[in-house]
Amino acid sequence: MGQCGAPQSGPQISGPSRNPPPAANDVRAPRPRASRPAPDVDIPSYHGIHVAPLQPEHVRIAWRHPTRRSDRARVREHTCDCKATVYELCHSGGLLYIRRTVRHAEGYVVRETERLITVRMEDLWRRLILGQAR
Repeated sequence: MGQCGAPQSGPQISGPSRNPPPAANDVRAPRPRASRPAPDVDIPSYHGIHVAPLQPEHVRIAWRHPTRRSDRARVREHTCDCKATVYELCHSGGLLYIRRTVRHAEGYVVRETERLITVRMEDLWRRLILGQAR
């Protein structure tokens, strides 16, 4: 019953609507679709970063057989797989390590670095990418 004794037909809402239109910065707002290029346009695909050539004064990395210390690892960064050697910066058990995979006609060989804390391994990763370590 309403204030004057008449039955109400539903909940009365005063003020702004319960479902206002989404704001421009609202993640739920529909996004305009990007126009697709013409089929004859060649768009280069992203391969990944490439390792710089080895510098004369470089640090030698001790590569070891994989230890299988954990059942899974998250690859944080990786180099382009268009080369025969691919490097991956891996995170597992709170530590980082670099995995090197070398592809041959007979198969592939996987080696890993020791596991280090983040700040030390990120420095080694940067040096590897810049050609200052191998």
